[in-house]
Amino acid sequence: MRRKTKIILGIIIIIPLAVVAGFLIWAYTPLGPMPEALPALQSSGSVNVSTGNWIVFQPSNTSKSTGFIIYPGARIDPRSYAPAARALAEEGFLVVIVPMPLNLAVFGVDLANNVIQTYSYVQVWAIGGHSLGGSMAASFAHKYPGAVEGIVFWASYPAAADNLSAQAIQAVSIYGTRDGLTSLADINASRAVLPADTSFVEIVGGNHAQFGWYGPQSGDNEATVSREVQQAQVINATLTLLNSIS
Repeated sequence: MRRKTKIILGIIIIIPLAVVAGFLIWAYTPLGPMPEALPALQSSGSVNVSTGNWIVFQPSNTSKSTGFIIYPGARIDPRSYAPAARALAEEGFLVVIVPMPLNLAVFGVDLANNVIQTYSYVQVWAIGGHSLGGSMAASFAHKYPGAVEGIVFWASYPAAADNLSAQAIQAVSIYGTRDGLTSLADINASRAVLPADTSFVEIVGGNHAQFGWYGPQSGDNEATVSREVQQAQVINATLTLLNSIS
């Protein structure tokens, strides 16, 4: 009887440990970055790149005082968004990609506050993100009204509890017609919780994974446009919002 009890107790202990270990392995094995993304992490005469607590893209010469904070998608290496971040910085905007605990933005909703406090010279902030990152960016904007003046959704939308429809914030929702993880139905449903003047930008043939540079993603559809074409449209739509709040 004692032996059976020990076996049962061992099983009770081992199973939760195995579940936790499995979750940690899953969380700490993010997708990306693709080799094509890595050159964007190198500093140049126009953009200085630093990779401490955050990945920061600091324009060398600019009169703009607007910053953009990016929350990565779930289990996506934050370096996968470096090409887009660099392109935005080359237009004069401070861009900060915020790595997340366990590579899941749900555990780091408040981290934008640290960025805002560190770069106190920035007068106007926008926040955004890809997929789960965008949803958690909306959670931040909802939790701290007035902290940001713009929000950018890359294949993303707010949770119902993070209703931004009454907030004085400019928003853009950028989505792909071939997205297998964020559907057109999801995007349309989000209109009720976004400001009435939100801009919706459709990327025909774009999918979920091409909002970053991390390769194919399980559950996604194959895009019918190149990653370069999709990225250009993402960057242009994001720039439009950043320029409008500057």
